[in-house]
Amino acid sequence: MATSVSAEFAAKEAHLETRSSALRKELGFLDLVLASILLVVIPDFFGTAVKAGPAHVVLWLFAILLFFIPQAFVVAHLNRLMPLEGGLYEWTRLAFNDRLGFLVAWNLWLYVVLYVASAGLVTVNYMAYALGPAASAVAANRWIVLVASVVMIGVLMLIARLGLRIGKWVTNAGSFLTVLVIALLALTPFLQRWRGSLAAYHPLHLVAPPLTLFSVSVFSKMTFGALCGFEYAAIFAGESRNPARHLKRAILITAPLIALLYILGTSAVLAYVSPDSIDVIGPIPQALSRAFAGLGFARFLIPLAILLLFTNYLSTFALNFSANSRLPMVAGWDHLLPEWFTRLHTKHKTPVNSILFLGALTIATSVVVLAGVGDQEAFELLQIWGFTFYGLAYLALFAIPLFARKERGIRPGVWLRLGASSGFLVTLLFVLLSVFPIISVKSESAYAIKTSAVLIGANALGLLLYRLGSRGQPPANVA
Repeated sequence: MATSVSAEFAAKEAHLETRSSALRKELGFLDLVLASILLVVIPDFFGTAVKAGPAHVVLWLFAILLFFIPQAFVVAHLNRLMPLEGGLYEWTRLAFNDRLGFLVAWNLWLYVVLYVASAGLVTVNYMAYALGPAASAVAANRWIVLVASVVMIGVLMLIARLGLRIGKWVTNAGSFLTVLVIALLALTPFLQRWRGSLAAYHPLHLVAPPLTLFSVSVFSKMTFGALCGFEYAAIFAGESRNPARHLKRAILITAPLIALLYILGTSAVLAYVSPDSIDVIGPIPQALSRAFAGLGFARFLIPLAILLLFTNYLSTFALNFSANSRLPMVAGWDHLLPEWFTRLHTKHKTPVNSILFLGALTIATSVVVLAGVGDQEAFELLQIWGFTFYGLAYLALFAIPLFARKERGIRPGVWLRLGASSGFLVTLLFVLLSVFPIISVKSESAYAIKTSAVLIGANALGLLLYRLGSRGQPPANVA
């Protein structure tokens, strides 16, 4: 029995590698290094971490130990075993069965749809910070936000259509500038302390967090939301030159840098902004504006730094959008979606129909979520719904080393299984607490009901789509 299952496993891998051969191999080692930084370092979550106040350093250290390090080793292990286009979707499908693989792809897909749907909010918010206080009314104008959403998503569709030959330069530039701006932010308190304009500054001050539901909720959000993302680069395995080797090395190189950026960056934001007044959409622009307020050159430096940081969002949205367009394509290869999604552009070899469908749905999502709520609540809804879908997919990531049958060829050691157990529990905590808001909303009960209904209803729809798509296909392999 073990031999037949292993042969089936190898045959499926060979089929996927054959289909991937039509794709352009555009990503090298440096591209994967910069993509890994971009996928994990998300400026939004500096604002979330600031909500923890001076206890953020302790929470970051626990997050790194219990989630970030386990994630890095699990992703590196699975990518070495299965360096396949589609990443986590294919890992789950091959480790367990088609149904679970489809649901993982579905949740990954919904995550990016909701995350990219915030493009208009982020764009207008950052432009308002760059233009100064006089432009604050612009950020509150719903029609301007909607127009910005449509324009931004249209740009992302164009970049995705042109392929990674163009897209990787957008990613690389955004990643480099992100590190540059966060490093500038992290240095400003030291400079102001030296000049005497800041009374005291202790970036690594260790303060025990209070044991409250709020602090636990903030911890779960800054742990999972801020530190996930390494596996998303693996979606492009079929478009990488040496995915098994390069992604593992990229993870090992970038993990310490990412941890340092988050800890020092959060401390710097807290030096200028209190937890109660933090702007969860633009925490870094808010901190930079206050850090350089009153300085003569600030009117030039602040807008420049904010615009440079905005390239993080443009690049992250572009990378996530392009990766997301690959999931329907690969599901089509596996006959779980119509062949229509697998059509490639004759020149660029990108999934044009998948890109078109994804763009239309993302625009529609932007319109629906912005209706009837404030911009901060709309952003929180998009972020939490999206990252909770992502969390459901991550439960499968950590479940593979724990529960996949040995004949699948996945035989992790004891330490990797312990790490996977820790990552699974932290992710489960995030998913369970996702209904608890960390900002002021009109109604906490309505927020909780709305969030729960979206998560349950979306996955019920995913199961229905799987049943419809798999009719007439060979039965799924059963783990």
